Amino acid sequence: MTTTRTRAALGALTAIAALALTACGGGDGAAAPHGGAAADAHNAQDVTFAQRMIPHHRQALEMAELAAGRASSPRVKDLAARIEKAQDPEIGTMSGWLKAWGEDVPMAGMDHGGHAGTAGAMTGMMDDADMTALKKAHGPDFDTKFLTMMAEHHRGAVEMAATERSAGAYRPATALARAIATGQNAEIKEMNRLLGKG
Repeated sequence: MTTTRTRAALGALTAIAALALTACGGGDGAAAPHGGAAADAHNAQDVTFAQRMIPHHRQALEMAELAAGRASSPRVKDLAARIEKAQDPEIGTMSGWLKAWGEDVPMAGMDHGGHAGTAGAMTGMMDDADMTALKKAHGPDFDTKFLTMMAEHHRGAVEMAATERSAGAYRPATALARAIATGQNAEIKEMNRLLGKG
């Protein structure tokens, strides 16, 4: 009799424990602590970050590609090559996120003028006049224009990254935002040194 009661009690405790674990399992949409679909959930800020950073990066690549044939400083050419190497794969990564989320990937060729369609205004973007001036420049004039414009462009990316880090939910996106901020802040300091600003 005692054994039967003990088994019944243990069975009841097991059922209660199972219910308690289910209730704590993130039914309110909270991220599960050890991975799973909920841990990789994204929010509207993550979508905005990717939709804005893609055209921002594309313009940086367009600017960097000009350096090979126009810059006079080997250090400017090296910096431009590093910008291309860093940002091109990031465009692919963010485009993949948007496709997986069923969101629009910004179209190429619509990136000037400080806007990106539904993505809204972006800080640091060069307008058509800026890009035309950069394309016409050569030698030391190009170096100065490139460094000045790219430093401003980077500051815009750092600002967008800060917003993502504070309001984004998708961990790969917030991690990328952190990497962008770290890398581009370092490049801003490098560009300022090349401009003789410290």
